[in-house]
This record gives sequence, C-alpha cells and structure tokens, in this order.
Amino acid sequence: MKLSKEEIKAIIPHRDPMLLVDTVEEMEPGVRIVTTFHVDPEREIFRGHFPGEPVLPGVYSVECMAQTADILLLSMERYAGKVPLFLGINNVRFLRKILPGDTIEIRARLAGERAEKAIATCSAEVYDHGELAATGDVTLAMR
Repeated sequence: MKLSKEEIKAIIPHRDPMLLVDTVEEMEPGVRIVTTFHVDPEREIFRGHFPGEPVLPGVYSVECMAQTADILLLSMERYAGKVPLFLGINNVRFLRKILPGDTIEIRARLAGERAEKAIATCSAEVYDHGELAATGDVTLAMR
C-alpha cells in the first residue's frame, strides 16, 4: 500500500511545518510500515542547527519515527480518526548524521499493544542512504 502526502493527511492530524512524513512506500496496517521524508535544506531549523555545518536535530528523527508509527496505528479500524498522543520513546540511538537535502526512510513495526487502553509501542528505524541512522521504540496513546 502506497500513500501520498495528501492521503497521509487524511490519516494523521499533523500539518506543515510539523508534518514530517512525505510518502508511505509500504504498509500492512497494524503490522509494519515504510515511509520517507525529504529533509528540505530550506527548513528554518538549519539556520541555527548548526551554522556552517547544518544537521537534522535528533528530535526531528524521533518525530519522524512517531509520525510513521501514528500512520501505522491510525490505519487500523479501531484507531481510525483518533488523535495519537506521544507517551514516550525508549532505546533511542543516533548512529549517523542526517544532512539537509537527504531523503530518509523510516521503518516501523508494531512491537506491543494494550488494546483495552488504546496504547501501543512501535519499534522504528531511520535509514539515510541505506545506512541505519537512528532507532527507537515509540509508545503512543490513541485518544
């Protein structure tokens, strides 16, 4: 299953400048997902992070993981139309710099769920130029 940015906006509530997923390349709702995000060199954040040597802030990588997990979960019938609230991130590792102009690939899979509380954890990985750049476990509550 592939989705465009407009189709993504029909699933999650995020909008620019905080919508950090451009496409869904593959998805099995509630199981696994692969998304992309182009790191636009014109983003305001690069004026201060860092002048002369811009790098995508780690919190953006984490937010990309969370939004990818949001799409995966909100594509499930029981969570459709809910607002995903970020409960936590664990086991985060940043392994390589992500630079302006790069297009990253984010992969996530459902790792655990407490359906009675509408809480789920997804394990996510961020790849840049085919190399692992960041990992983490994202926990979300659907409200």
